[in-house]
Amino acid sequence: MDTPRPRPLTDWLLLTGFCAFLFFFGIAHFGLVGADEPRYAQVAREMLARHDLITPTLGGKPWLEKPVLYYWQAMLAFGIFGVSDWAARLPSAIDATLMVAAVYLFLKRFRPGIELDGALMTASSAGIIGFARAASMDMALAAAFTIAMLAWYAWHQTSSRRCLTLFYLFVGLSGLAKGPVGPFLAAAIIVIFAMAKAEYRLIGRTLWIPGILLFCAVTLPWYVAVQLRNPEFFRVFILEHNLARFGTNLYRHPEPFWYYLPVMLIGLVPWTVFVIAALVESMRTWWIERCGFLQTEDAFNAFLVIWLVVPVVFFSISQSKLPGYILPALPAGTLLLADYVRRHIMANQGPAMGWAVLHSVTAALPVIPALLIQYVVFQHRLPWGSAAEVALALAAILAIGLIATLRSQYGFRMLRFVTLVPVVLVVAAALRIGAPALDSTLSVRPVFDQISRLQSRPLPLAVCLVSRDTEYGLAFYANQAIDRYELGQVPSGEHLVVALQGAEKAIAKRAAGRRVSYLGSFAPQHLDYFWVSAESGN
Repeated sequence: MDTPRPRPLTDWLLLTGFCAFLFFFGIAHFGLVGADEPRYAQVAREMLARHDLITPTLGGKPWLEKPVLYYWQAMLAFGIFGVSDWAARLPSAIDATLMVAAVYLFLKRFRPGIELDGALMTASSAGIIGFARAASMDMALAAAFTIAMLAWYAWHQTSSRRCLTLFYLFVGLSGLAKGPVGPFLAAAIIVIFAMAKAEYRLIGRTLWIPGILLFCAVTLPWYVAVQLRNPEFFRVFILEHNLARFGTNLYRHPEPFWYYLPVMLIGLVPWTVFVIAALVESMRTWWIERCGFLQTEDAFNAFLVIWLVVPVVFFSISQSKLPGYILPALPAGTLLLADYVRRHIMANQGPAMGWAVLHSVTAALPVIPALLIQYVVFQHRLPWGSAAEVALALAAILAIGLIATLRSQYGFRMLRFVTLVPVVLVVAAALRIGAPALDSTLSVRPVFDQISRLQSRPLPLAVCLVSRDTEYGLAFYANQAIDRYELGQVPSGEHLVVALQGAEKAIAKRAAGRRVSYLGSFAPQHLDYFWVSAESGN
């Protein structure tokens, strides 16, 4: 492949534009969803209000399930932009952008000519886009881990102490992002890579004393401080939320052993097919050459395969599984694909017809649910009718266009740009068409807005028979601790109750002797609102 003329300004403008659209655009279009987003955002808000950088709290009580990096980032965002749901998501969007920039810089140094492809492939993967828009720890871990692994391989290639310093710095940050899993996975990948190459001295060379001290300086101060302030931290965080979460079903997230295979395939959309092709080609090369493949001067593909596989295998063994756990593996897949594309362009080879068709169909199919997202959200199905026919026709046109381009003389040279067309359409449609439906069905924000309009003055809130999502969502948007009627937590003063439809008798029983008035309902989430008077004498 002829090395293209350097064009860093154009590349950076493209990366900035795509990251701005894929990660930042529309992050306020719908409110925080699930239990985790509002819960983590509220923890950061409480830490900011107390000017406390050490102890995470929720409802004024220590919340020690997760480390502190996301909370620090969200506190900074809240301090600059004010407390809001979009500011709570801002850290993940920034982390994803930094990760994409790191991929670009790494490839520019070690795989010149393919750096823009690799960076855009990473940015446009479904898993990266999704978690870049979420107020959670997953993207902070994925970004820190990815930068650390790229820095380590750069050191492996160049023996630059600066790269090894970056490795230890970002491994330390991964430990602050989500605990010991980041350093553990990094160590496992490096050890397996060294063993596969039969280069055991590589392990010893990695154990660099100044780097270890830097890792400790980054990670340990907060762990020591939070343990000193909260003696239960080791039990809650290490024993329960790391060891017990991995080894038992204590937190009720059981999934089959193969769970992460479809999760990985979905997370890599629209690049899934060619990532599989790259993996197959790498494994075939290894099988033909056996150990010779790993003894070559450049064993980058072997490193990427190990990086891709180790997190999947590790978390498949875990008894508790959530989709975000394997997010740190996704960049390995897109980097493997970028190198695969580079090799084929250099060899002047285009994609085989089968791979081209499968890729084109995989890239175009998400357009259908994106255009019909309101039906999916409200009816939990894809309807058949004129709207579905239009969506199917557009997906077919896109797929045919992709096939024609990939089978033309341009082949892999146009892969990134033609594939980004359906990605942009999917994200735009999901935000433009689906955001109102997602907001009304999955977020507590419209519920709280409606409750606020019913009140002449703010009142304490309680819930009855609702999900944790509703409880934690109300805690964030109302900025108050939420009592639960079914747990006997009935405020003594005048208050409002948000309850599952049909819970009137349960509320009346718990509030016996007090006036209960129906105020209204929010049909999309099957919720009712009630006013409850204060206890006599209050």
